[in-house]
Parts: sequence; structure tokens; C-alpha cells
Amino acid sequence: MIRFTKVHGLGNDFILVDGRRDRVPDDPARAAVAWCDRHFGIGADGLVVLSPSEKADVVMRIFQPDGSEAEMCGNAVRCVANYLRGQGAAGTVTVETLSGVKRASLLAGGLVRVDMGTPRLEREEIPMTGPPGRVLDEALEAGGAVVQVTAVSMGNPHCLIFVPDVEAAPVTVMGPVIEHHPAFPKRTNVEFVQVQDRGHVRVRVWERGVGETMACGTGAAAVAVGAFLTGRTEPTVKVRLAGGELELEYASDGRVYMTGPGSAVYTGEIAPLGGS
Repeated sequence: MIRFTKVHGLGNDFILVDGRRDRVPDDPARAAVAWCDRHFGIGADGLVVLSPSEKADVVMRIFQPDGSEAEMCGNAVRCVANYLRGQGAAGTVTVETLSGVKRASLLAGGLVRVDMGTPRLEREEIPMTGPPGRVLDEALEAGGAVVQVTAVSMGNPHCLIFVPDVEAAPVTVMGPVIEHHPAFPKRTNVEFVQVQDRGHVRVRVWERGVGETMACGTGAAAVAVGAFLTGRTEPTVKVRLAGGELELEYASDGRVYMTGPGSAVYTGEIAPLGGS
């Protein structure tokens, strides 16, 4: 049997397997497809696998329900940080990801403040096809319509679309179209953003390889950066997602800091997949 802990950050939920202590699936991508299924598996937005690190407290790998591996996930980092808190960690923990080592400060009340790093803003860094430069309120033809997009990478690609009413936004229609748009060679996450005032935004997220999710930490960070760079908000902004609120700061040092919760729900065991 394989032991796991079910965790979530504002409803963005994960199956966490601690490979430092327990058995892990031989094929985590295949396991993610099976276990993340909400009818025939445990049900989750991703599978998080931890392992020892030579340069951080732990290595975090995250696999999406379609079997793809994500470079980074802000909600998962907060969940891992609080998981380590439960094992006795205090102060600051470090999490190695495919997009680098992330530092997470353990705050009171189960909150975690994560240094999300410096956003990547040049088109080729996102990556997105087209001429060199930043992508800020640029026209993109998608699904027979022209939308204005702003692109930011927080170690993984994000495409922001500012809308007047996020509840009326065509998230489930345009989300997959833009995720798979040929302009994004590695696909992209898509955020639909309603600016309420210069300190508050509401966001719905279409997550690459997952679909619409209740929250996305890297997406919230990308929104804070994109909204500020296009003149819509201040550098510190509260981002309201379907699952709750995160506080983001696009600091003067060029780094992005995210504060929010990460919670454990239950622990359990699951049989390994046949042949894995």
C-alpha cells in the first residue's frame, strides 16, 4: 500500500506522497491520472511527490490529472510547507521545484508566506511565439474571437484576460482554447481577471492539464504582476479566487510574495497500480 495525505490550498487539492518516508508509485504520471479521478480514484487537482533534496528541505514534484508534470505550483508549496510544519519545522522552509528553490515562511494561524521569485516577462521566457518583448494587453485571435492578453511566467506560463465580470466570463469555453493555442508551445494556464479596485481583484482559473480549479497560487502571482504592469492595480493586491483569498505583493526588489493557507484534510492508503 502507498500512504498519502490529502491537502488543499483554498480548495486546490492534492494527493501528497512523502517519498522520504514512504513508498512512491513507480510511474507517478500514470498514478496521477488514476488517483486524481474524482469518481474512480481519490480525487484531486494533482499528485505531489516529495523526495530528499541536496539543496533544500525537500524536493516537490507535481503531476497533473492528465499525467503532465508542472514546473511549479504555489498552492502546493504552501501545503508542503505546512506539512513540514506538522513534522516540526519552524521559521522558514525551502522547497526545491523544477522552477527553482522556493522559500516559505511559516506564519501564525496556519498561514504561509512564499517567495515566488522574479516573474519572467519576455515573450520567449513564457514561452510564447512572436517577436521579442513583453506581452501586455496584446491582441490574440482564439476560437474565432480576438481577446486582449497579458502573459507572465512564474516558472510556469500564464495568460491573463481582463474582463468586466468574472462570473460571466467564458472560462470553460475559452480556457481550453487558449491553453492549447499554438502561440503557447508548452500550453498555458489561463486567468480571467476582474479588477474591483486598485487593491482587489477577482479571478477564475483555467489550469493547464486540469481544467477550472478553485485556486492557483502561481496564477494569483501572475495576476498581481500583470495587473500592476498594465496600470490596473497597486503592487500589493488581494486576489479573490473561488476557494478564498490570497495576498500578493510585487515588491520593489522585483520578487513576488504570496501569503495564504495550506491545509491537510486526511491521511489514507491506496493500492499501487497494477504493474507499478
